[in-house]
Amino acid sequence: MSKRKRKIYTQLEVIDAGAKGKAVAKTPDGKAIFMSNAVPGDIVDVQVSKKRKAYLEGNVIATHQYSDKRIEPRCKHFTVCGGCKWQQMDYKHQLYYKQKEVFENLNRIAKVDLPELFPIKGSDQIYHYRNKMEFSFSDQRWLTLEEIQDDTKEILQREGLGFHIPGKWDKILDLEECFLQADPSNEIRLQVKQIAIDQELSFYSPRNKEGFLRTLMLRTSSTTGQIMVLVQFFEDDAVKREKFLEAIAHKFPQITSLQYVVNTKGNDTIYDQEVVCYKGVPYIEETMEGLIFRINAKSFYQTNSLQAYELYKITREFAQLSSEDLVYDLYTGMGTIAQFVAKSVKKVVGIESVPEAIAEAKQASKRNGIDNTVFYAGDMKNVFTADFIRQNGTPDVVITDPPRDGMHPKVVEQLLSLKPKRIVYVSCNSATQARDLQLLDKLYEVTKVQAVDMFPQTHHIENIVSLVLR
Repeated sequence: MSKRKRKIYTQLEVIDAGAKGKAVAKTPDGKAIFMSNAVPGDIVDVQVSKKRKAYLEGNVIATHQYSDKRIEPRCKHFTVCGGCKWQQMDYKHQLYYKQKEVFENLNRIAKVDLPELFPIKGSDQIYHYRNKMEFSFSDQRWLTLEEIQDDTKEILQREGLGFHIPGKWDKILDLEECFLQADPSNEIRLQVKQIAIDQELSFYSPRNKEGFLRTLMLRTSSTTGQIMVLVQFFEDDAVKREKFLEAIAHKFPQITSLQYVVNTKGNDTIYDQEVVCYKGVPYIEETMEGLIFRINAKSFYQTNSLQAYELYKITREFAQLSSEDLVYDLYTGMGTIAQFVAKSVKKVVGIESVPEAIAEAKQASKRNGIDNTVFYAGDMKNVFTADFIRQNGTPDVVITDPPRDGMHPKVVEQLLSLKPKRIVYVSCNSATQARDLQLLDKLYEVTKVQAVDMFPQTHHIENIVSLVLR
């Protein structure tokens, strides 16, 4: 569809907030149209950008009436950044639409009898809640509309350090502020960029695949105050690297873990790269009910530490554990849930596909003085077999926390074969969770459902479901 012929719908009322944070309106002929940067209750004009068979996508070109659900966005980069799509919606309404999505997915996809849903567990911190942020360097930052239109001024500083513009793989928004991670996150990012400019270091060019500085990762601990900084270099220049890292260490003596990676690959993932600890220790620590979890540069740990504690408490409560229970923790990651429930049960068996995570889980259990956990690494559908059950025992309770794609059908089949008395299903995607619940409905009844908001200002939501053998 050419831009000239794109249809415009006027005076549409936004009626819902849909998947992926999109707002929803209905055209006069009843077709759904999805758009960004709108709030239920707005009256808008929308220009169609894409036609799909069952729905339309569009852009808001005018707003005639603002919803009473709106608030003033806190961040100056809102709408451009794309990271906090719901920052213009009051938090209580964010929670409403998140719980609504969970209920609709479970009702529409799972088609199972549902109990009354527990109220969604909101986050006490709706800003500065993330413990991990990743930023990219760019030699050609995203220019503002004002900069482009003002031809009287020469743009002298083109380097940027920040987030990728949504849908623009080679464009980086140069962040002046961000409200997702607590101080000193903003100060470190801004000073790292300034040090790089002062030392005349080249920023990475994704188009030309050249440049010295590639990415910056910051990890912080809300419970210990420790700070990790990891710089990813594209070029291996020891002299420049030493000078740059030394300047960061001098500027921020509170950094407890300063690390780097030299990555010359086409992509900037570090999981297959060697991480070098330049100063301090190669980890930060989080604590939870006396447990200590060491988090290294490659670790997966819930990005909202304080809300993760609430998530785990509800999971433990739903599991209704006893001292004689054998518990399986599927998709255990670095064993955080397994260790969190270990003191309440006879034994916990954890399974995870990432060998490094399992190594961390074993070390953490030993460090925490836990002797009733065992961990296995491997693809879930290949490890979680009848032979495995014979070796480790039939579980009384299964806790499963799969990735966004949900559980493999073979894993669901094995659960139905085992018939544990209870399953607690933790999910970051209620749609795939609902698909799996429909399969489990053959033998299991859903008894409890509670959503937990780990990511305020976004549409993402975690959901916990308790299933009891019929």
